[in-house]
Amino acid sequence: MKRILIFMTLCCVWIGIFAVGSYSRKGNRLIFTLAKEKVRMDFCADGMFRVYHSVDGNFAPDEQWMVRNYDFSPVDYTVSEETDAWIITTGVLQIRAMKSPFYLIVSDKNGKVLYTEKDEQRFFPDSVRTSVVMQPDEHFFGFGERMDFMDQRGRKVYLNVELGSGPRPAVGGKDILRANYCPVPFMMSTRGYGIFFHTAYPTEWNMGWDCSDSYSFKAFGGDLDYYFIYGPDFYTMVDHYTDLTGKAPMLPRFAMGLHLGTYSGGTWKNEQMTSDTYPPTLCKRMRQEGIPFDLLWLDSTWRFFNTTFGNGGCTFEWRETFKSPKAMFDSCYAQNVQMVGLHVRSILDNGPRYKLLDQARGTGYVLYPNAQSEGQVDFFNPKAVDWWWKNGVMKVADLGCKFVKTDVGSSLRLKEGMRGRDGMDGSALHNLYPLAYAEAPFLKFKELNNMRGLTHTREGYAGIQRYPYIWAGDWGTEWQWFEPVIRAGLNIGMSGVGNWTHCMGGFEQYSAYDTELYMRWVQFGMFSPIAMLFGMDHPRYHEPWTYGEEAMKNFIKYDELRYSLIPYIYTNAYRLHESARPIMTPLVMDYPHDENTYNLSRQYMFGPWMMICPVTIKNALSQWVYFPGGKWFNYETGERYEGRQYKSFLTPLDVLPIYIKAGAIIPMQPVMQWVGQKPVDVLTLDVYPEGDSSFEMYEDDGLSTDYEKGIFALTRFSSSLKEGNWTFRAEKPQGRFVPEEHRYAVKAYLDFIPSQITENGKLLIRLSSEKAVHTQTGWYYDITKKRLFVNMAGNNRQEVELIVR
Repeated sequence: MKRILIFMTLCCVWIGIFAVGSYSRKGNRLIFTLAKEKVRMDFCADGMFRVYHSVDGNFAPDEQWMVRNYDFSPVDYTVSEETDAWIITTGVLQIRAMKSPFYLIVSDKNGKVLYTEKDEQRFFPDSVRTSVVMQPDEHFFGFGERMDFMDQRGRKVYLNVELGSGPRPAVGGKDILRANYCPVPFMMSTRGYGIFFHTAYPTEWNMGWDCSDSYSFKAFGGDLDYYFIYGPDFYTMVDHYTDLTGKAPMLPRFAMGLHLGTYSGGTWKNEQMTSDTYPPTLCKRMRQEGIPFDLLWLDSTWRFFNTTFGNGGCTFEWRETFKSPKAMFDSCYAQNVQMVGLHVRSILDNGPRYKLLDQARGTGYVLYPNAQSEGQVDFFNPKAVDWWWKNGVMKVADLGCKFVKTDVGSSLRLKEGMRGRDGMDGSALHNLYPLAYAEAPFLKFKELNNMRGLTHTREGYAGIQRYPYIWAGDWGTEWQWFEPVIRAGLNIGMSGVGNWTHCMGGFEQYSAYDTELYMRWVQFGMFSPIAMLFGMDHPRYHEPWTYGEEAMKNFIKYDELRYSLIPYIYTNAYRLHESARPIMTPLVMDYPHDENTYNLSRQYMFGPWMMICPVTIKNALSQWVYFPGGKWFNYETGERYEGRQYKSFLTPLDVLPIYIKAGAIIPMQPVMQWVGQKPVDVLTLDVYPEGDSSFEMYEDDGLSTDYEKGIFALTRFSSSLKEGNWTFRAEKPQGRFVPEEHRYAVKAYLDFIPSQITENGKLLIRLSSEKAVHTQTGWYYDITKKRLFVNMAGNNRQEVELIVR
């Protein structure tokens, strides 16, 4: 009898296991069959997997707008089964998949629990949701271009492409607490993991808003489909996220220079003042004043506005004040402007000649004639894109336009109940539309210009980094917007979108001109991933000479500094392309365990070595700075500071506080009026020795797509400071690209006066002044600033070693 009872008990256990569910495995894919549902797990890497929970057992085909990579190398993992769970083990993770109900517990290989889902309802009539246990020390970053906060712990975050619908300021139409020009449903936790919610529907992330021990992510439609991404560091998470959604391509090297926008003399309600002579005259003035710049675009008033959609529609017909557009383009290019572009809208309109709206309606190339956004080009349809390109864009490209500014990608709004392509709800199409809209001209101009693509766009969603670059939108020229715009750049960089910019000085001028705000914003603008000058303030348009002599000097000072830093900036643009490392990086990415960094949006890293600290308070005479661990240098004075402390500094108006991390090696070139104006005959290495450090400088032809074939060069510089001796090395460039010849100069902050310096074993002479170093080989030491200047004989055709004793 006892044996029978034991046998029956075992049978019940066996039946229970298989009644709860079973699994099948094929390659990187696991499918769990539950009582009524199915869950699919796709392994992308040891530390990254997708969870697709289907309530009806059906899995939709893989979409291609957000995620571009579904094909990963084989992942080695094992599956074992227990009574209540399946145990999946990879090289770095252990995943416990609970059976009834289904939820996950994820630990690292050492058994530390990273992520625990809650046993709560997942499917609702209007939404899908996952709830997660929130650890007491857990904080959350990312979520796209958020202007409200950095650390979103304790917040509720709504993600949908929009300007926001909550309380608005006294002027303007934006809600800073909800504005989402570019939301990204991807966040990272200080526990060492990230979540990418793979959905185009609006999402809500309740990050402990109403419960201090749990958070949830919810989509208002679609399936429950998300990726778990293990780091444990933030850089690895962002890198893996962009392995899914696409890496940022390399922009032309000249795109690291200044971008200049203009309304051609007349913004809205002043269109009669526009002319085709204004842009060339503006270029001439910029060159005469010695203000470096490389790109120019004409905003909306270049084109004819019809009464159907007004300035919201695009006719691709020139306003009558533009008598000879081709001569205008030619004149700008003759002044060494590298690219000239035009502002466009996604909604077509009829002009006197082309009648594009009528044509598009007749061919079916606009979306949903009865929708709110009647006239919207169907950029999801390749045939519609080809038609738009041929009948619209090529009418201006033939004259000299080389890129477009794709404004208002948020304009697709379907009436309630309308469904779009493949039966997708309009609210999901709304978030995908900015991707399709930006992709079309990016690819078309890339082919037409036979060079790297460039699109200037405002709205985006997961994947927009593939079509750079994006700008922060139309925020007013007020102090209240200044720091939030900085915060937006930091948050979007942590969301995989590194090529980002904003309007220096703000976009719309509502009150009296504020020269101080303009100067401070320009300083920040020159240390943004893309530097862009543009404003709607008629008749100034943020042209620097209109703010007075002090503002002009400030503008030129920091514009020239940016141009001298092009080798450093371009190298960091390559890092962005290769690994999604943002050029503009919040301190929390480098110091995730230092809670002092969690909400710092008034200071950030520009590349790995430079900490930029914009002054964001009007009439500020001083400001505090937080120095994370390590040693830091004042860029202006060379003064040294120990890390892990706050310090207060004076803030003269013409100085942007910049601090350099000890160990820094920063390559710099001579100042130019445009990128490539002259050869970089002398490359200056700005070095801040501390222990052992190195930096690899990236070089390629700056224009073609050969870098995609591995045709580029990396030059490694290294610094070693030990016991009063300093050694600096410049190795020969490695790679398939042969850079132009650079001779080397070095500026280094050293706390000791050298007794002798040798270059490749040859003794260098000591010179009498810093000025002498610029004209002959040798060295000079500035005792006051403790800075060494060396003019070297060696160049990048050989390995160079400098030994300082």
